[in-house]
Amino acid sequence: MKTAPFVLLAMILACVAGCHSIPSTPPPAPPVAQAGEDEAYKQIRILTKTMLLVRQNYVDENKVSYSNLVSAALKGMLQSLDPFSQYLEPTAYRELKEETQGKFGGIGIQLGFKDNALTVIAPMEDTPAFRAGILSGDKIIEINTNKTERMDMRDVVSRLRGNPGTPVTIKILRGVEFKTHTLIREEIKISSIKGTRMLDASIGYIRITEFSDPTAPALQEALDKLLAKGLKGLVLDLRNNPGGLLTSSIQVSEKFLPRGTLIVSTRGRGASPRQLQATAGGAIHYVDFPLAVLINGGSASAAEIVSGALHDNKRAILVGETSFGKGSVQNVMPVEDGAAARITTARYYTPSGQCIHEKGIEPDIAVPVSPEEWQKVLIKRVDLETPGILDPKNKPADLDAVTDRQLDRAMDLLKGILIFQGKK
Repeated sequence: MKTAPFVLLAMILACVAGCHSIPSTPPPAPPVAQAGEDEAYKQIRILTKTMLLVRQNYVDENKVSYSNLVSAALKGMLQSLDPFSQYLEPTAYRELKEETQGKFGGIGIQLGFKDNALTVIAPMEDTPAFRAGILSGDKIIEINTNKTERMDMRDVVSRLRGNPGTPVTIKILRGVEFKTHTLIREEIKISSIKGTRMLDASIGYIRITEFSDPTAPALQEALDKLLAKGLKGLVLDLRNNPGGLLTSSIQVSEKFLPRGTLIVSTRGRGASPRQLQATAGGAIHYVDFPLAVLINGGSASAAEIVSGALHDNKRAILVGETSFGKGSVQNVMPVEDGAAARITTARYYTPSGQCIHEKGIEPDIAVPVSPEEWQKVLIKRVDLETPGILDPKNKPADLDAVTDRQLDRAMDLLKGILIFQGKK
């Protein structure tokens, strides 16, 4: 046993060395680099000795396998950096890839950490979370009686997801009121484009629920349909859109901007690819009709990139409420044996140089709504877009009288612009 620390240390150092391309005859290290390596070896020795002490002395032997200890160390290391960096075990990595392809299992809720609390970014429509009345901004305090204050995002996701038909209980805090919901998990299928329709003879409406691989092609189909019906102005609804893929947000933005226009830049450490300047490419660019974009506190990440790009390039007017403020870039990097590390490598900046992280994007025209009003708007929207899906017994008595004031304001704005342009 006395030689074990050195054997394990050698194994760890071999893994570290294996991640880099090392010349067969490396040049002598400069003093500063050598000092850094010495410090790294010292810290790895501390980690190794601590692992061995835990292995030899912890009371529950079944909890201290090397795989468990290393996995826990990796999770803790990444969690300590920020709320969005995380270690993804093989199952979690597979689930992440499935999610970006538009399908996964669970209760249908997008989450983030805000003010050190697990916070609902947005519930997905026609999911258990949505039907239970979960709202953007709700704080999730417990999952199956387990407090969330010390959980990382991977722990949260693993507890919320499960086989369809199985229950999960969550306790939320909304303002000063606590509520407990028991939800039945379902297979969640994401349709990223919803509600495509003409609001009147000249103004169209498209809602993007999230940004995944199929989003840009689906958006093009929706635009083709509306243009065929006489579209002269468009409301693009990004409310409660929690984000998604950076590439998808760029593909969506470039449809409404002249070719070569700056969409977003990222700034991180070192050179490319962490220093990115994305400009509008593609073959089709709709730059002639007026555009209003709806945002609220559930609009995050990729939704904020699109909003910022269209706003800063004076292509759209933003209506609604200040967005969530998730402006960091995560890269998913495979490690070994199907696992991966999700690491924050940069921050987003809008074309004007604004960093949206923890600040959000403010609308040009603020139209605040209460949580109760917004919940009724969501229910009416679902009833309109998917008739018959709601149980008549659960519909609010005054549903017919509910109005979407943010959408109405956007419509009035576009009508005014079209009248001014002589197109209405």
